[in-house]
Amino acid sequence: MYNLVFNYFKVLLCFCFLLTTFQLGAKDEVKLRGESIQPDDLFPRVQLDTTAGKIIVELDRLRAPITSNNFLYYVTNGSYDGTIFHRVVKEFVVQGGGYNEHFTERKSEGAIYNESGNGLKNEMFTIAMARENDPHSSTRQFYFNMADNDNLDPGRSWGYTVFGNVTEGEEILELIANTKVHRHEELDWDDVPIRPIFLKKATLLKPQL
Repeated sequence: MYNLVFNYFKVLLCFCFLLTTFQLGAKDEVKLRGESIQPDDLFPRVQLDTTAGKIIVELDRLRAPITSNNFLYYVTNGSYDGTIFHRVVKEFVVQGGGYNEHFTERKSEGAIYNESGNGLKNEMFTIAMARENDPHSSTRQFYFNMADNDNLDPGRSWGYTVFGNVTEGEEILELIANTKVHRHEELDWDDVPIRPIFLKKATLLKPQL
């Protein structure tokens, strides 16, 4: 009986060890995602060519390294190309990065750690990560703040991670933010542009000298 119990605990300990190792490995993989992309550039720039015009954002790897690297990963593998801005709320947000024109969800990698406590605020013309109720559920969807959205900043609870700002194309975002929207009955979504607005291509720009 003693040997049976002892063997049971040995198997249980081995299982726990393997599970922990797997979880740590997955976390490390998420943390390292995009880290090798222009590794010496702390403020990489990305050009977003949309059907409304060109937008350039500057990322902040100093304050939001995990989030910035994650965004760069999706940019450089072409995963954002051909997506739509599926949620547009005037004087609030312009959100995209997750769906194609048929509202088919693009493949996402693992969720990333919430970096909303980095000191960057959800101010107008900043770029931030969308998420579910779980604070650490961000994957690929991002949004632009079209107002100073203090309610999205952290307080007693987690906020939404800001990881950069718009350096060119503010007028393009204003144009998108003023587009006509409707309720998509099939998906049961509000604030969907009547006429799709595409992110045609996202391009990592060369580092500034």
